[in-house]
Amino acid sequence: MTNQENLISKEVSSKNQLDKLSLKHGLTSLHALLLLTAVAIWGTNFVVMKNTVDVIPPLMLAALRFFFTFLPAAFFIKRPQVALSNLCGYGLSIGVLQFGFLYIAVNGHITPGLASLVVQSQAIFTIAISAYMNKESVRKYQIVALVMAILGLTVIGAHTDASTTLLGLGLTLIAAMGWTCGNLLSKKAVGVDILSYVVWSALFSFPALLALSLCFEGINSFVDTIQNLNWQTWTGVLWQSWASTIFCFAIWGWLLARYTTATVSPFALLIPIFGMAASSIFLGEPLPLWKCIAALMVICAMLLNTFGPRLLFIWKKEHP
Repeated sequence: MTNQENLISKEVSSKNQLDKLSLKHGLTSLHALLLLTAVAIWGTNFVVMKNTVDVIPPLMLAALRFFFTFLPAAFFIKRPQVALSNLCGYGLSIGVLQFGFLYIAVNGHITPGLASLVVQSQAIFTIAISAYMNKESVRKYQIVALVMAILGLTVIGAHTDASTTLLGLGLTLIAAMGWTCGNLLSKKAVGVDILSYVVWSALFSFPALLALSLCFEGINSFVDTIQNLNWQTWTGVLWQSWASTIFCFAIWGWLLARYTTATVSPFALLIPIFGMAASSIFLGEPLPLWKCIAALMVICAMLLNTFGPRLLFIWKKEHP
């Protein structure tokens, strides 16, 4: 490495450190409300998914979602300075694996409330894959979190019925794995604007999902569905594209640029709570004791995964 490259590297490192030091910890009331709005939209969107997928075939719905995520936003948002291979990988992971499989699952194979819970297992997958790929040691609290999440998923698997099948559980776990792959790819896109990243990755999501839709759902189904869509269904499609994707990621990215990750990211734990509550209220999804126990196990696993380092630090401080 040349002296000039060393200087540049030191300048970038110093800038990153200054950026971190300038990040805030305490949310203002307005910013907390914005975060709650975003996670509420993400959580209740599982009900919108279910209502929309009842009218539009799942792969076609996913294709439309990412088409309108890309357009017209791409005319106003610059393409992120990241390798196209990374952008393509993220688009396929989130578009095809996560939402393609999630829409198929919600289409009669798993209830929206449980889907909003099971897909959160991506946090556990991320730990396991990161540890394997980066040769990182897994902490004890992460092992406990992993076991709790597996037990919660096992409870769900033991209570499958006509509304929640093993196929639906499997499809949602594949969706969670797609989310995990997207997380790992986005971590490599250091410093990129998250909204720009999401919008431009949709350029790769839409064509792949359209091809899969035409292949498995048929061109006649595609044409007939488009011709017969009413304004309520179009509203459901655009809600998922503009509200759940563009609006929420804009808020999330904007606040991450101003607050520490530890301040913002815990709000994501509320997504399955909003999802299960909305599904129960609007779709009449029952909440028996076993489902509440499974939800408690998975949510506690995510809590432990999120706050484990802080709890470990406090423990070591009090027990030197």
